[in-house]
Amino acid sequence: MEHSTSVLVMGGSGQAGAGAAALLRQWHPTLPLTIAGRDLARAQRVADELGTATAVTIDLERSDLGLPAGQGHSAVVAAVWDARLHGLRYAQQRGLPYLSISSGLMDIAPEVVAGAQRAGGAPILVASHYLAGLVVLAALDSAREFDRIDTIRIGAILDETDIGGPAGVADLERWSAVTSAGLVRRDGVFTWLDSRDAQAEVIGFDGTVLPGQSIPILDVPSLALATGAPNVRFDLAVGQSPSRRRGEPASMEVRIDLEGAGSTGAPLSTSRHLVHPEGQRPLTALGVALGVERLLGLRGDAVAPGIHTPEALLDPAYAVERMMEVGATFVG
Repeated sequence: MEHSTSVLVMGGSGQAGAGAAALLRQWHPTLPLTIAGRDLARAQRVADELGTATAVTIDLERSDLGLPAGQGHSAVVAAVWDARLHGLRYAQQRGLPYLSISSGLMDIAPEVVAGAQRAGGAPILVASHYLAGLVVLAALDSAREFDRIDTIRIGAILDETDIGGPAGVADLERWSAVTSAGLVRRDGVFTWLDSRDAQAEVIGFDGTVLPGQSIPILDVPSLALATGAPNVRFDLAVGQSPSRRRGEPASMEVRIDLEGAGSTGAPLSTSRHLVHPEGQRPLTALGVALGVERLLGLRGDAVAPGIHTPEALLDPAYAVERMMEVGATFVG
């Protein structure tokens, strides 16, 4: 499907936004893109590198985002925290698909309510998962070996130098200010853990052990409800990644452990690591790009109005294929 109007990427000059725009340009060379940010010069540099792209300034304090009246877009991507949800409002008023990655589990209620109030409008993709949903998709790809899944445990290592730009740092600070509790599914019940029970150890693929903790993240309900697993936990360790300990650039690792039964009913367990040598940025950008591609109907059927999550729209096998294309590897 060709689009004559552009994808508005709010925060398009940041790490996730610029990376997603670059992938969309690579996959769909004629897709128009609008790189929106507070610094016009920075946005213009990103647009110039992309080609077939324009740069604009946006004002997240204004309901019209400070954009000219009558300017047409095909979708709105919030690759930056939009506290007043003016980007979502802008999209809904114009009947445009919308994707967000910065709301987090603690902040998605307004997006969900907005989608419910305009259930007949355009689709909303809530992708505030780790790596914009790619960990969920990688786990679901592994889950195809199972007839039944009893336990899913995710352990992510985020290098302390790879949190992201100012927007990424602000997101982590906002989420940690809300709660230090962790969210798990235990024996089929979604349960909040106090700070003591939330503590955990996260093991890198080379055996490195980092202190971490269970975090309240959308990956937990997404995986639990997609697989029916009664036990799901997501632990995050922020510190020095194993690769940086070896004097190499900061990498990103996620350990995915599944336990259950295979097709014969015999016990089955798998463990593998998703690793990217360049950190989290390339995969977060990929998660955003895959979501936009799907929302625009550039791959797959048209997306129905309402609230969606990445695993509801994206094929895990296709996502894994794209992960490896951008330099990710699976170990184990």
